[in-house]
Amino acid sequence: MSSHDHRDDDGPGGHAGHAAHAGHAHHDHDGPAHAGHDHAGHSPGGGGHAGHSHGSSSETRTAIAAAITVSFMVVEAIGGVVSGSLALLADAAHMLTDAVALALAWWAFRMVRRPASATMSFGHHRMTVLVAFANSVALLLLTAWIVIEAVQRFAEPVAIDAETMGIVALAGLGANIAAFFVLAGGERNMNIRGAILHVLSDLLGSVGAVIAALVIWLTGWVPIDPILSLVVAVLLLRATISLMRESAHVLLEGAPEGAEGPAIAADLTETVPGVEEAHHVHAWTLAEGRLNATLHVVVADGMETAPVVRKVKARLAERFGIAHSTVEVERPGDCTDAERAAE
Repeated sequence: MSSHDHRDDDGPGGHAGHAAHAGHAHHDHDGPAHAGHDHAGHSPGGGGHAGHSHGSSSETRTAIAAAITVSFMVVEAIGGVVSGSLALLADAAHMLTDAVALALAWWAFRMVRRPASATMSFGHHRMTVLVAFANSVALLLLTAWIVIEAVQRFAEPVAIDAETMGIVALAGLGANIAAFFVLAGGERNMNIRGAILHVLSDLLGSVGAVIAALVIWLTGWVPIDPILSLVVAVLLLRATISLMRESAHVLLEGAPEGAEGPAIAADLTETVPGVEEAHHVHAWTLAEGRLNATLHVVVADGMETAPVVRKVKARLAERFGIAHSTVEVERPGDCTDAERAAE
């Protein structure tokens, strides 16, 4: 092992160990080589203030949607108990989880505005992704509950007051439509998408409850209530799983699509003069629209390192959308982490 150790962990943790490196140039900004760097003083991933107006708009929209949801949650819960409708109770449960989800989304947007610090050098941008993942988990659990309740209703049918059910369902549908349009009128980041999925689940649930109430009122066929509840659960399942996979990929610091390590290494070698090789490439998404990367580049003998690093950073931003990168410069045959990589 060489006399110094350069951490190249796959993710933000890898930056924590960047220190002075004897024997090689280490560049983290578009400028001359320096011994180290500190992320606390800037907003990694680019767009330091560009997203503030969008964040403020999203924060306001989630607050309005949460207020609408809470207002009608109690109404539907009471209506479900009085009428005996599983569809209404399921929709009320949806609204309860929605109220929590929207409150978390609102809180996440507020957290994102907090500046980076010595202990949180990347700020709180990933909070919105974490909330999106939590919302997807909650939706899966809720879907499972609806399925279980529906199966029980098939085995033991319950008498339903179709008139009360229909009136409450229509009121809930109006509230859900209002909340949906409030959220859909803003930007579509992962956090908002999770909130929209919750509200959309309510909206579909209300539609199902209205249809079920109409069928029961006209025909007296009670099984339509759990059947439509199952239909709503199935419709939401695919979108929920998609959101869970996407948010989990970010939380696990997977490479952004199209910005995998081999692709970045090949592109830099082909397009940036002076780069003979690129390796130990790690790219990840800090939060939506904030791509980061760390990598080693081998610069040809006789070439100045600073101009090459600037070109590497420019290429990463232009081709892959990576606005924040840490580039470690090496000379041919002198990889500082060769022994550790072999292990």
